[in-house]
Amino acid sequence: MANITFKGNQITLLGTEVKVGDKAPNFTVLANNLTEVTLDDSKGQVRLISVVPSLDTGVCDAQTRRFNEEASKLGNVKILTISVDLPFAQTRWCGANGIENVQTLSDHRDLSFGEAYGVAIKELRLLARAIFVVDSNDLVTYVEYVSEATNHPNYEAAIEAAKSAK
Repeated sequence: MANITFKGNQITLLGTEVKVGDKAPNFTVLANNLTEVTLDDSKGQVRLISVVPSLDTGVCDAQTRRFNEEASKLGNVKILTISVDLPFAQTRWCGANGIENVQTLSDHRDLSFGEAYGVAIKELRLLARAIFVVDSNDLVTYVEYVSEATNHPNYEAAIEAAKSAK
């Protein structure tokens, strides 16, 4: 598993670490309207999956805003932002911040995404910061588990990976 810290403290990640070349694991999360969303719902599209601990924190806010800004430049790339924030909180946050180009999804119910992608933090019941790019054939083409959960991911590398995925 990835070696991750949260505010300098070692954390335990639950689930299976995903690697480039893996078939992307399916998952079930909740949309802001409480409907279930799975990876299969965006089959045939390139997906950039931005994983954040909570939208209401500085780095998560900046990460989601950055991908929201980049979304219009990425053509056929669907950007999903997944956290364990409640769908109601995600709706409020997106509305207050003008976020319209990424889809925020909640993994609060059963950590389906967190465990499938190895980002569920056992000690905090949050998701570790990570980026995954999944191509239109459901193959993982880019993975970044951010080593310190309070740090920013490599935005440029993730964006380039999404542009390169078919």
